[in-house]
Amino acid sequence: MAGTVTTTEERIGPIEEIIFVWTSSAAGAADATTTYSYNGEVMEAQIVPGATTPTDLYDVVLTDNNNIDMLYGQGANVSNASTVVVKGAALVSNSKITLGISNAGSAKDGTVIVHVR
Repeated sequence: MAGTVTTTEERIGPIEEIIFVWTSSAAGAADATTTYSYNGEVMEAQIVPGATTPTDLYDVVLTDNNNIDMLYGQGANVSNASTVVVKGAALVSNSKITLGISNAGSAKDGTVIVHVR
């Protein structure tokens, strides 16, 4: 996929936070995998378009080690007009989390914030 992603992982307290700040490649894609493995419930994912607004109806997936989309398809065809919040996404068990962005347009940006409990 390529693109660039800066990943910040906050692992203090009962709720862990992962922040993926991404810029898409010329093909409109970006991806990254967390450094750490996670256990628990993916409580929510906040999908935030950036200053260089992605193409409307872009796609976001969060997958586990088994390549299961933990957003259950709710990150497909995301609006570029406002933040989209997906609640009660999935359970994760001793797995790294991979962000995948597609169809965002060339050199577009955004942020995906994930909370795991």
